[in-house]
Amino acid sequence: MSTTEAQSANVACGDGVRTCLSGGALTMTEHTHTTTDKTTEPGGDFTTSEGLRALLHRLHAAGPGTWEHDPIAAKLMTFTAEKYAPLARKHGLDPWEAASAAFDVMRTKAAREAVDPWAVVTHAVRITCVFEERAQGLLCSVHQARRPHVSAFHDPERFSDRDNPLTDYHPAFHVTDHTPTTHAGDEDSLASARACTSASSAVEDGIALFMLLGWPPATARAAVEHVCGALTRIGTRQATYEALRRDKHARALLDIPRASWTALLKTLLGNPQAAYAATAAGRGVLLRLLIGETLPVLLRDDDLILAVSLAAPGGCGDRGGGQS
Repeated sequence: MSTTEAQSANVACGDGVRTCLSGGALTMTEHTHTTTDKTTEPGGDFTTSEGLRALLHRLHAAGPGTWEHDPIAAKLMTFTAEKYAPLARKHGLDPWEAASAAFDVMRTKAAREAVDPWAVVTHAVRITCVFEERAQGLLCSVHQARRPHVSAFHDPERFSDRDNPLTDYHPAFHVTDHTPTTHAGDEDSLASARACTSASSAVEDGIALFMLLGWPPATARAAVEHVCGALTRIGTRQATYEALRRDKHARALLDIPRASWTALLKTLLGNPQAAYAATAAGRGVLLRLLIGETLPVLLRDDDLILAVSLAAPGGCGDRGGGQS
């Protein structure tokens, strides 16, 4: 064979093709050859529905222990963990928990015989992840979380988990009085009416007490109403006592001697000294009437009767009192 009539011979060698030309020159033509473990191993490409179905049938037919020792099964589970990792993280789970759920489904007949095995596996893994998350929130098993009457409850939470205490707004902590229903405005009106009635009755009982113990009716009413008005304006019994004790103008208008005026203030508002704070003398007649004591009960208090009687204007307590 002449050099001008060179013949070409293509010899397959490894991953390329060597072209042998006359004269011994060699050229290498690269041949791209992509292989994957999924296609070269028995069972085909398990990333497709057909390949997965064929692999599941083969693993099922091989009998017990195949999933543990088959290399393709190990690669399948690694691929499954990677495939469902985003779904697992969405529900706060580890990717291998999703792979475990997929493993349970792949061994069933429904997955082997399905038209689209991957769709069956994905649907089952999604449901398992949802109820696994609910089970962790409800502090129960996944089996219980799948039951509607259990999953209907909300996740347990501590009272301190919220800015506003749970007892302030949750209906489970609200108590309803089973009395005849009234509107909210009516309830406020009734409460205000009861408060006004209680205060008014306390004032009237206080006036009656002084009248029964020898005080002139006009003087008793004017003095008690003046003290109650000052108490409403000032707000505290002790501050009211100190303000009225030095109010000579009011005492002159009411025409009450100084001793009688001081005794009236102590009787109505209570003795301001700290030693009498927890006693009947420290509470005063008005407070005692407001907290439930009645006029007959007050009339059985000998110390009170004696103090009011002796302080009556024109009586024994008025002697030497003067109008200073």
